[in-house]
Amino acid sequence: MTSRAHSTRRRPVACLAALICGASLSLAAASPADPLDLPDFGSSADNVMSTTEQRELGREFMKWVRKTLPVSDDALATDYVESLGQQLLGASRAGGGNYDFFIVDAVTINAFAGPAGHIGINSGLILAAETEAELAAVVAHEIAHVSQAHLLRAFEAQRQMSVPTVALLLAAAVLGATVDANAGAAALAGLQGAAVQRQINFTRANEEEADRIGIDTLARAGHDPFAMPGFFQKLTQANRIYESGAPEFLRTHPVTTDRIADAMARAERYGHRQRPDSLRFHLIRARLRESSYSRAEQALDHFKKTLSQGRYRSEAGERYGYALALLRAGRTEDAAEQTKRLLEAHPSQMELIVLQAKIDRRRGSPDQAVSDLKGPVGLSPGSWPMREAYAEALMEAGQPAAALSTLEGLVALRPDITPAYSAMADAAGKAGKRVQSMRWRAEYLYRSGDLEPAIRQLELALRQPDIDFHLASKMQVRLAELRREESGRKRSDRRRE
Repeated sequence: MTSRAHSTRRRPVACLAALICGASLSLAAASPADPLDLPDFGSSADNVMSTTEQRELGREFMKWVRKTLPVSDDALATDYVESLGQQLLGASRAGGGNYDFFIVDAVTINAFAGPAGHIGINSGLILAAETEAELAAVVAHEIAHVSQAHLLRAFEAQRQMSVPTVALLLAAAVLGATVDANAGAAALAGLQGAAVQRQINFTRANEEEADRIGIDTLARAGHDPFAMPGFFQKLTQANRIYESGAPEFLRTHPVTTDRIADAMARAERYGHRQRPDSLRFHLIRARLRESSYSRAEQALDHFKKTLSQGRYRSEAGERYGYALALLRAGRTEDAAEQTKRLLEAHPSQMELIVLQAKIDRRRGSPDQAVSDLKGPVGLSPGSWPMREAYAEALMEAGQPAAALSTLEGLVALRPDITPAYSAMADAAGKAGKRVQSMRWRAEYLYRSGDLEPAIRQLELALRQPDIDFHLASKMQVRLAELRREESGRKRSDRRRE
């Protein structure tokens, strides 16, 4: 279910950060303060949009992001950034909340925070981060933008705009920056382009606040607070040496020596933290590195060279990347040998278990994959990567109904996993359950931001002959919910007109 999107990755992708939630990731100057200073978690933006409107804005925003950016559907990589994000949220003084961490399959070094806690991280940034603390520093910065409601504050003066219009504005900014400047300009036409555009450019104070809170969160999570200034200092040095290949955000948001010095001074108040990188960090970096090559032979050459020369931070991570490249090259038995060695050392590591199942399927033994995955899925019932691998194995073993059942069990625990609904629709269709397939397709459309098509899909499903009474009742209830949401959106739009 993973899309490599090589052609998209090769396309220039400019900095999202300046345009979405001020995530320039620049180290804005901050006055020295005690590390225990509490940030201001109150915001006049609380009155700008209701919670329902904020969720709606987030869905509308993500609809456009998915249409214009290569959002990764790699369950393992996404699960990792989600776990890192949740770990940082647990340490943040702002507490929890509903956040959505996802990966954009682009080689440029970037990250951004959108409305309703949607935080995107470019795969290029993960590859550029040599330590987990460096990656965590960026994510903590983005979390701070969300927790301080910087996005809503910026749009407080535009409260008369409808939610879809605000979402379109944000999406147009991304579109113009990342894909086609002309298309972005066209999307902004009629929205008082230049004047409204200024609403999404955040102030120096916003960046200062995000940096200050981000460093605090980083330290409280046990990561080295020096990772934030250190990472950007490293990128700045790379910019001077390799000007043509500089990180995109450095060209529009230069990191000065004064800013780095100020961030260093703030980190000094916390002191160094010694926390080793997790194995998952290295495995996911190797996974993204392997998929960044358009041809398997290129990936094989890279990992063979780094393994032979000992140029790696984690041998297990590098060997995992090599196994993935071998499998893509069709050398299944060689990949199996590498994976066996890794599993002997790390028998419960999810990435390795999923890889072994994929090898079994490639060997034409999906039943073996089903058998090997059944136990780990039982131990981790809420794991999307495990359930996805298990469902794929069941499908190949000719058990689509069982695949549907395991996916339904997942969304009962974690209804927020959007790709699972598409997988359920496919499994239901292959199991001959047409109405169920239409039901889950409608849910996938809704969670992708397509409210009206979701309503039409449910209406069509309810018109099918011989529909089960209990299933029809559930769909009627869901249809009523979506219709109420649609009516509420229209009323809101009329009030803002």
